Amino acid sequence: MEERAARLGLPVLAPEQLRDPSVVAGIAALRPEIGVLADYGKLLPEAILGIPPHGILNLHPSLLPRHRGATPIPAAIVEGDLETGVSLFRMDAGMDTGPTVATESVALSGDEDAPGLEGRLAVVAAALLRRSLGPWLRGDLPAVEQSRERVSITRPFRREDGRLDPARPAALLERQVRAYQPWPGTFLQAPTGRVAVVRAEVAPAQAGDEPGCLVRDGESGLALATADGRLRLLEVQPAGGRRMDSAALVRGHPGLVGARVVGGRVG
Repeated sequence: MEERAARLGLPVLAPEQLRDPSVVAGIAALRPEIGVLADYGKLLPEAILGIPPHGILNLHPSLLPRHRGATPIPAAIVEGDLETGVSLFRMDAGMDTGPTVATESVALSGDEDAPGLEGRLAVVAAALLRRSLGPWLRGDLPAVEQSRERVSITRPFRREDGRLDPARPAALLERQVRAYQPWPGTFLQAPTGRVAVVRAEVAPAQAGDEPGCLVRDGESGLALATADGRLRLLEVQPAGGRRMDSAALVRGHPGLVGARVVGGRVG
């Protein structure tokens, strides 16, 4: 992005600390009419927020006030939302709390993964900004305070968030597999070591299933028995190994069938 701006002859600032007074002065010296922020996970200092006369607009990949914070795209997938979208709002001192300028909704089919949905919303965001910027600068687009209802907050992920818990329903675990790509990923801790789960699907429980057990699925595959149904393991990656289907994993480690995991840990 910096290289492209330089090629276009635009001034480029790449400060390490936005709160540095010299950085604030450098931005003010550019005399910007408006600021636009996207994919920036920190709060802006109020000294910077007050520089452009038309404010700083932020593109956020959710329908605010739902899924404020750092991980709105995975949150929409994990929670099984039927729609998400992009919100363009004027920033204030809070975390994604400023008044909304424009929104665009996107229907969800229930099979999205986080990278695919992020790419889709990026296209929506670019179009939303393009058609909203002119009216905003002319004063034709009002900013509307966000509702105090349906507020939800997301947070940055930790590696441990990817641990699949068989005490939860299989449908929720399957959504986690899609939502937590590429980070933190999802995994089970098996007797042979950590096994990343790359792709999965939900299947009905079978007689004799015990939640927390790895069970034979079909002729040669592997599934995790959960509190409600099976999580069929379609593509996995053992620690230090390559991606493979679960049948290949079982051929190399037949003792996995019947192994018990509890909360993702060996029980």
